[in-house]
Amino acid sequence: MTGMRMTVLGCSGSVTGPDSPASGYLLTAPGTPPLVIDFGPGVLGALQRYADPGEVTILLSHLHADHCLDMPGLLVWRRYHPNPPVGRALVYGPTDTACRIGVSSAECAGEMDDISDTIDVRLWAENEPVTFGELSVVARRMNHPPEAYGFRITGADGRVLVYTGDTGMCDNVVELARGADVLLSEASWTDSPDRPEGVHLSGKEAGRVAALAGVKELLLTHIPPWTSREDVIAEAKSEFSGPVHAVSAGSVYDI
Repeated sequence: MTGMRMTVLGCSGSVTGPDSPASGYLLTAPGTPPLVIDFGPGVLGALQRYADPGEVTILLSHLHADHCLDMPGLLVWRRYHPNPPVGRALVYGPTDTACRIGVSSAECAGEMDDISDTIDVRLWAENEPVTFGELSVVARRMNHPPEAYGFRITGADGRVLVYTGDTGMCDNVVELARGADVLLSEASWTDSPDRPEGVHLSGKEAGRVAALAGVKELLLTHIPPWTSREDVIAEAKSEFSGPVHAVSAGSVYDI
């Protein structure tokens, strides 16, 4: 491997599916610690096929359950593994990350687990690059009910992967994706006038973002079990003339 590689740990939208965990993507590159983008239900188990969970850095796009609620499992891994990893796990996330994980991991209702013994939480600063080995990550706010970010990830060779996270249609997602080699875009439903705005993209909107941004390849993700993958792909292709694929758990992409 000479550049950035993405392994899909989970890609089911909103909930786990029959064939996939919820959101989680492993990024690897030479001279770079393994990064996991999002950590939804089922991701910890899938991660063990490819990397030591005690060695990963985690980038959380937002704090909806399907993007972060395997984090309590990672706490257990790091605290009680017979050969525990050295130091704390580095986790970047939105403002309430420590609270969200701490409440999820608490022993009793109304309590909050102090995760600072195990996790070093750092907060995203919008548009300020963060470097991990040979990869540079820029976070930008998206159009989604909680504080949510998309990521623009640039490798040492200048190639760019953009991840939308969860978002409705907005100018920021187009600007984030501008000229990307690969756009990993959520597409949670088919296009319909009765869909609420500011929550998720349809297949058609994901294709429109790819076309407006001039990306080279569009990968569709976050498709819930109740949404037709074939319809979402067809919608995206109606708006974007470049390569379009819907990802699956276990798929590997060299960026």
